[in-house]
Amino acid sequence: MTSLICGSVAFDTIMSFNGRFSEALLADQLHKINVAFLVPSIRREFGGCAGNIAYNLKLLNGDPLIMATIGQDGAPYLDRLERLGISKRCIRTIETSYTAQAFITTDADSNQITAFHPGAMALSHENQVSGAGKVKLAIIAPDGRDGMLQHAKDCADLNIPFIFDPGQGLPMFNGPELVHFIELATYVAVNDYEAELLTERTGLTLEDIAQRLSALVVTRGEQGAEIYTQDQRIDIPCVKVDQVVDPTGCGDAFRAGMLFALTNDMDWLTTGRLASLMGGLKIAYQGGQNHAPTITEIEDRFQKEFGYRF
Repeated sequence: MTSLICGSVAFDTIMSFNGRFSEALLADQLHKINVAFLVPSIRREFGGCAGNIAYNLKLLNGDPLIMATIGQDGAPYLDRLERLGISKRCIRTIETSYTAQAFITTDADSNQITAFHPGAMALSHENQVSGAGKVKLAIIAPDGRDGMLQHAKDCADLNIPFIFDPGQGLPMFNGPELVHFIELATYVAVNDYEAELLTERTGLTLEDIAQRLSALVVTRGEQGAEIYTQDQRIDIPCVKVDQVVDPTGCGDAFRAGMLFALTNDMDWLTTGRLASLMGGLKIAYQGGQNHAPTITEIEDRFQKEFGYRF
């Protein structure tokens, strides 16, 4: 039941701005921006899409296998994975680079501005999927451009079904490249903004894309998600939380729910519900390991929301 997670491993510096970016940016002055945001709260997390997905999949008692590259400063991340019981055997250390790092500022409306240094991630293509061993399902999450292309090809060559999850890496690819990813993938997962960009660049509608896949999943924040299969569309409601703490990483938690459900052969309705729940819990729980729900709490919350256990 191993899930191969190809994607970034990064250190995230996460800051909260109590105001709204829209109030600090003047529409007629966007050609010469010079702004500073006061961020009264700041924290440093172990992040990156692969790291986030693996962490949340482990909460579900899944079996994540990360394929990624880290830099000369990556020892604390490896130590953390060791403590969590997540395999490190497909993580390559690049001694001449730093680990990828993201600096994320979130405003009062949950809008985000991110600065990202790729570092060792740019050499992710040096990892080969063939070295991962037997896996049931893979995900190609945001990573180095060459790595995403290579790992998608590797999965297709090895007949490993995979989710194409371009995320913030989507703008790196042109229309023909994105069509090629879709043709190789078994599933595609994007948010609403990425869905618009994907259709614009490929010239395909969401229905066209779904016809080339087993399923297309589009998340829409507080409006839930849509799952397009070849013959139906399934609407998944958003799981409400008492307090929105931080949206950072909730999309990765959603993907972890998908991976767990698909590797356990769940139907699409249950898959979407579990993914939605995991995304909602990530928003509600702050600080990663110290505040994470247990598997029993996740199962209980799922039953409370949907009336059955997954």
